[in-house]
Amino acid sequence: MIVLGLILLIVGYLLGISLLTTAGIILLLIGAVLALVGSVGHRPIGGRRHYY
Repeated sequence: MIVLGLILLIVGYLLGISLLTTAGIILLLIGAVLALVGSVGHRPIGGRRHYY
């Protein structure tokens, strides 16, 4: 998602299409948030490996 956002950002900037630039920025932000959340979610909860 981060790569797609970067591609849309660059293409939108080069072609002067603000909609693509805006979509690229939004996808970059969403991708960064998802990457951050995915990297912190690997801790056991309450000392257990699985929480049911």
